[in-house]
Amino acid sequence: MAALDGMRILDMTQWEAGTACTQALAWLGADVVKVEQPVVGDPGRGRVGGATLDREYFVNWNSNKRSITLDLSQPRGRELLLAMVPHYDVFIENYGPGVVEKLDIGYDVMQELNESLIYVRIKGFGTSGPYANYKCMDMVAQAAAGAFSITGEADGPPMRPGPTMGDAGTGAQAALAVSAAYAQKQRTGEGQLIELSMQEAMTYYMRTAISETGFGQVPTQRSGNGGSPFMSLYPCAPGGPNDYVYIMAVNPRMWNGVCKAIGKPDLLKEPRFENSKKRREHVAELFKEITNWTRRHTKREAMEIFAEAGICAGQVNETHDLFTDPHLLERGFIHEVEHADHGNIKLLGWPARMSKSKVAIQPAPLLGQHTDEVIASDLGLEQQEIDTLRDEGAIGREMLDRAQT
Repeated sequence: MAALDGMRILDMTQWEAGTACTQALAWLGADVVKVEQPVVGDPGRGRVGGATLDREYFVNWNSNKRSITLDLSQPRGRELLLAMVPHYDVFIENYGPGVVEKLDIGYDVMQELNESLIYVRIKGFGTSGPYANYKCMDMVAQAAAGAFSITGEADGPPMRPGPTMGDAGTGAQAALAVSAAYAQKQRTGEGQLIELSMQEAMTYYMRTAISETGFGQVPTQRSGNGGSPFMSLYPCAPGGPNDYVYIMAVNPRMWNGVCKAIGKPDLLKEPRFENSKKRREHVAELFKEITNWTRRHTKREAMEIFAEAGICAGQVNETHDLFTDPHLLERGFIHEVEHADHGNIKLLGWPARMSKSKVAIQPAPLLGQHTDEVIASDLGLEQQEIDTLRDEGAIGREMLDRAQT
């Protein structure tokens, strides 16, 4: 049995912050019904310029969901959404400022229909405060939370971080909040309003970086890949753009291990490196000693040698390396699924492994794929009534058009 088996979610999310949240909950067993605009759907699908195939981006963030299309700009489309609300435990949205208010589907409206509803809002800067009406996406949130300021070389400009933590990190925190609210609901029968600011969510990942700022009195400085030879990036053979290994020798035992691993145990007695003060004074020379060794090994060889010596070390994988990494493959983290448009594809898995909860990863839904089955099940409508709604434009006709082509 899946951990969240029985939880039902109305998912009115787009792009990544909201979709990351609902995907995490779907991977834990919740029934997630994604509500999308007819024809174009979630903008993350990339349905512009006549394109008919969903982008890999969308497929990566929307597995294990069902999709229905409702035109909420039409009164009948909005009525259908509100009629569905009593059948769900959770409603989640991450639209831009003012969209939900314009549609008149806010928390107060939905709570009247379902008192136990958990209503989740993910916004760039929250729903209050001087920035509340500012539009926001991942990297804007990261910039506003300080992540850019600590990324990059010490003498260079701030730099954009690579991972989309502003979106996916906020989504993961939202999923945790939903799970907690659902557990509370089991005890009290009450729902609640949950709001997340992406800017605030990003500060969660900044705590270590600000740990030596006098509790916010001075800024954290950029340090590139590390200001110490014991926590730094080293080039490896054959010298490609990502042929590097990162080591973190965080204590004297690991420093000793580095010297032995590179075949230079004499460095432990070398006057230039005999204590931490001397090692800091001769950083460039020590870096050169280690580099001379790493350049003669591949990044995987270097990682394995350092790791076997008890040193924290990791090869710099390129993104496509993840899908062939022997460790991830052996652990079953790479999943192969069959997508109606893309064929057999590989997807990264869910990192939390639960001994009593198993959920197989399913492909992301086609736009409107489950409209008829969800409406029929939730609202008890016959096919003729559903066809009439489609003719009126209240629901989309994507799957019908697909079947006719």
